[in-house]
Amino acid sequence: MTKKAEIPGVRAERTRAGFAIACLVLFAGLAVALCVGRYPVSPGDLLDALTARFTGGAGGSPAAQTVILSVRGPRVLAGVLVGAALAVAGTAFQGLFRNPLVSPDILGASSGAALGAVLGIYFSFNLFGIEILAFAGGLAAVVAVYLVGSAIRTRDPVLVLVLAGVVVGSLLGAGVGLVKYLADPYNQLPAMTFWLLGSLAAVTPDDLAPLFGPVAIGTVGLFALRHRMNAMSLGEEEAIALGVPTRMLRIAIIAAATLVTSASVAVAGVIGWIGLVVPHLSRALVGPDFARTVPAAGLVGGGLMLFIDTLARTAAPIEIPLGILTAAVGTPIFIWLLADIERGWS
Repeated sequence: MTKKAEIPGVRAERTRAGFAIACLVLFAGLAVALCVGRYPVSPGDLLDALTARFTGGAGGSPAAQTVILSVRGPRVLAGVLVGAALAVAGTAFQGLFRNPLVSPDILGASSGAALGAVLGIYFSFNLFGIEILAFAGGLAAVVAVYLVGSAIRTRDPVLVLVLAGVVVGSLLGAGVGLVKYLADPYNQLPAMTFWLLGSLAAVTPDDLAPLFGPVAIGTVGLFALRHRMNAMSLGEEEAIALGVPTRMLRIAIIAAATLVTSASVAVAGVIGWIGLVVPHLSRALVGPDFARTVPAAGLVGGGLMLFIDTLARTAAPIEIPLGILTAAVGTPIFIWLLADIERGWS
């Protein structure tokens, strides 16, 4: 596909407009997520509660303050972090593999985390233990994929990594199926099924610190590598010609993207489509430069996750799993993006 050249002034204007839209998506998602629910909160009560929280004063309805700060607040913050993590990881993987159909689970991180979580549920671990196993499973899966890919000498190491990820992911999926088959059908199996579909319903304030640390470290790391990621997107030989240490850079990008993916899956379960669709949206808003695409993806991913999570807890008498809604929302968006590719938006 031929890229359309942009005049620098037009590109700068487009970037500013794109970031303005991305910030609007996030702030709108925050407002909707905090105000909408079984107990509706007016914008005035929301403003009063936040003002009282940050200034130490008193104001607004005590019930609204409790709902906003204690009930919805942790879930909203977790939603922002999970959506941003998946979107940033998807952006990194799509650039690294130079494939617009790549998502964060391409190297088996989601499958490994899922296997770790269902093992934790099977052995009756508490929530913290389940999250630790999920996190470790995601990292172990990517390490296994990279070891398999490194053992096979080829002129296209990226293709080998993708194929190894597919194979290892399939094996881990079989492991998940085996654990579900052995689980107690009346107690453990429903918990496994619900977790695998993705949800933020069980998030507590104690989950925010273990989630924020890996997401912040991985995102900052990817942003620090933004210029070299641009070189990697040109191809292996071109990047080497520019003096980029492709092997070490590939390890760093995969490690950072896997870190944020595993952390989000450990807290919220397996949530698809965010890491596939949002990178396309961010490139449409601010262009393909990773210095702009990575932060834009974080903003849009966090906002989109909040809208989807709000829909999940309000659209029906019972909460709808996030994995179902992200597929329902992501499919038409992705079809629309595919239709726009030929017009130069991606």
